[in-house]
Amino acid sequence: MIKVLECHYLGNYRFELLFSDGECGQFDVLTYCRNKQGSLLKPLQSEEYVRRCFIDAGALGWPNGLELSPARLYELSGLCAAA
Repeated sequence: MIKVLECHYLGNYRFELLFSDGECGQFDVLTYCRNKQGSLLKPLQSEEYVRRCFIDAGALGWPNGLELSPARLYELSGLCAAA
């Protein structure tokens, strides 16, 4: 089972993610939210709120209860082998 081990905010709503299999990738919150709807996603329109991201049990989470699964993040991130 893939997990997010590290999450670094790069700016402009993008995160660099390190996964448990050694792959890394970039996740763009704005691109993700562009195709989704829901009350939990509305706070992600604020860059200040996006920065409040944390890792919970291998998933990305925010204080409002939103969690994005590591498997979905893995799919959405352009991957490269970690150095």
